[in-house]
Amino acid sequence: MKIATFSTQHYDQEYLNQFNTGHEITYFKVPLNEQTVVLTKGFDAVCIFVNDLANEDVLKVLAENGIKLVVLRCAGFNNVDIEAANQLEIPVVRVPAYSPEAVAEHAIALILTLNRKTHKAYNRIREGNFSLEKLMGFNLHNRKVAVIGTGAIGKAFCRILKGFGCKIAAYDIYPDPALLEAGIIYGTLEKTLADADIVSLHCPLTETTHHLINENSLKLFKHGAMLINTSRGGLIHTADVIEALKTGQLGYLGLDVYEQEGNLFFRDFSEDIIQDDLIARLISFPNVLITSHQGFFTKEAMEQIAVTSFLNIDAFVNGEELVNQIR
Repeated sequence: MKIATFSTQHYDQEYLNQFNTGHEITYFKVPLNEQTVVLTKGFDAVCIFVNDLANEDVLKVLAENGIKLVVLRCAGFNNVDIEAANQLEIPVVRVPAYSPEAVAEHAIALILTLNRKTHKAYNRIREGNFSLEKLMGFNLHNRKVAVIGTGAIGKAFCRILKGFGCKIAAYDIYPDPALLEAGIIYGTLEKTLADADIVSLHCPLTETTHHLINENSLKLFKHGAMLINTSRGGLIHTADVIEALKTGQLGYLGLDVYEQEGNLFFRDFSEDIIQDDLIARLISFPNVLITSHQGFFTKEAMEQIAVTSFLNIDAFVNGEELVNQIR
């Protein structure tokens, strides 16, 4: 197949080229959206990532251009109008799990860095400052951690937390039997958030989870609690979180995703003025740590993304069942 691949970085090319099963791939650095969809003329499929847009308008143009398959090289699909794709008879396939441990471990890294302030200690030592003032953290052992969403990533996160000796409370509309057996306690969202020292988000972005963390839900947080989001930026109402940081209701914030990240992440703005006032405000807080959607970014995950993407493509070409199709 002739495949147009969008939002391409050099590492995408490296792994897709390495595991290509014989397809003709053209790489575009730009994201797929209403302005760039014209580039898909003459291709059979598109391969897209988290910040590409495949809404109804884009999908209609894809269909007009002869695109037969949308290949997501990620697990989330909130950026694709699945109903419109089904109506246009364009299958959408994804990579349902690519090293869930990678994202879970990054969430732990955010927690440990925010808590023990190792990023600040690193900078201090480089400047010859060996003081411990204002670097005090807290033990994770015996702390209550609220895990919101216990799919593959949330489950891996829970396994790591058990090693730290944390008290784990979970919220998911579909409790995991293995976690129940392991002693993880499920409850309502309100009960799960109550008295939690750390809240970590691992649920997909849907209509029901959009802005799950907002002014009202933040009131349920323990004063000074830590919030971690390595899932999707739209789970958080950013302005409300900023207000909670200002009042101290929220004591720490670790983000690997951001609601407007499509305008920022995966690009270098070090010589520019960032026009996003919300993220500029977040960066100004000393108790906020932001990474640029790198939770997935391990060798193992990149390999799995490439392998599964080509398995999905080959299944379509060979008329086989699309086991990873989103319906």
